[in-house]
Amino acid sequence: MKKYTIQLDAEQRKLLESLLTGGKAPARIQTHARILLKADQGEQGAGWEDQQIAEALGVGTATVGRVRQRFVEGGLLDALVRRPQPERPEKRKMNGELEAQLVTLACSQTEGGQKRWTMRLLADKLVQLGFVDHISHQTVWVTLKKMNSNRG
Repeated sequence: MKKYTIQLDAEQRKLLESLLTGGKAPARIQTHARILLKADQGEQGAGWEDQQIAEALGVGTATVGRVRQRFVEGGLLDALVRRPQPERPEKRKMNGELEAQLVTLACSQTEGGQKRWTMRLLADKLVQLGFVDHISHQTVWVTLKKMNSNRG
């Protein structure tokens, strides 16, 4: 017996079917709605096994299992809608202090006879000054672009 058994009531079934016939819902929501309809063990449900659903819909059995679990634990909306991803500040290279150093550096005079700073020169200088261990010139570019900075 399945650990997460799905039994849809008439209102839930009607909502899922309207999502599929409306054609306006995103593909992920439609796929999850189809999974729920096929996995329904109720009197009007198809009662398919996870393997059957996965093959019919072109998804993995783990996806089917997760949708089942999210429906049982969190309800219909939780099973349909993707959870927002949490912020990952530890993944960011640029924090406010480093951005300030970058702007200061970008507004200063270049070294070595260059007319102006390039993204690679700025990235290399940030590493040389010890602000970061390593940083991509693309990260420097994205940061300056985000700030609407004008380098001269």
